[in-house]
Amino acid sequence: MTEATRHTPGTPCWVSLMVHGIDATQEFYGALFGWEFAPGPQQLGPYVRAMIDGREVAGIGRLPADRDLPVAWTPYLATDDADATAEAVRSCGGTVGVGPLDAGDAGRMVIGSDPSGAVLGIWQAAGHRGTAVHGAHGTPVWNELVTREASAVAKFYQAVLGIETRPAGAPGEDLLTLLVGGRPVGSVRGAGRELSRERGPHWMTWFEVRDTDAAARAVEELGGRVVRPPGPGPAGREAVVADPEGAVFTVVRREGNAIPV
Repeated sequence: MTEATRHTPGTPCWVSLMVHGIDATQEFYGALFGWEFAPGPQQLGPYVRAMIDGREVAGIGRLPADRDLPVAWTPYLATDDADATAEAVRSCGGTVGVGPLDAGDAGRMVIGSDPSGAVLGIWQAAGHRGTAVHGAHGTPVWNELVTREASAVAKFYQAVLGIETRPAGAPGEDLLTLLVGGRPVGSVRGAGRELSRERGPHWMTWFEVRDTDAAARAVEELGGRVVRPPGPGPAGREAVVADPEGAVFTVVRREGNAIPV
């Protein structure tokens, strides 16, 4: 395990989930990942931080009762200036739905979407620097943007946050690795016509688990579902699953420190 440090702009630093039933969701992820919970900033309504050994891992909040929004894990990308980044999002063809606003003394945040419509968060750290545990069961290890065409939307992230890219995957595969300071931090996958009409462009979060098969069974036992059964992937054995409210994520037992591209 390693502690969180200040993140270079463009680096995914946090993941958060907005749901209808926050108590039931805590029970699901607490049983699946061993998370405990502590109160977080309440600027957007009830919100808790998931903890492992007293260190912050992820956030879960409650959706407004009068808004029918998709339930999905959302990555937050680090910035040194949330206001300037929000303006860059707008000027580069994205939209800003929430913020910039202060989340107590934790930091300053923005929630928006890229030009393809994929929702993302922007985080300017103050007291809260982001995920403080890495490499343990139940910790986020990767984020991938699934969109129609990789290179077009990758230009947005480069312009807004200085994120660089390099080709990945098999020849002819529309897959890019996202780089910050030369270090892989995420990926963009162009799905073309295979992109789900129901979900549209979206970010997918990977969580490390001790045993992929056991985690997939636990998801079903806890009221979720398996979207893609466990099998080999670029980083190790992985499965795509969904929680009881439909939030889709990947569980992976990595081989060493391999990344999922």
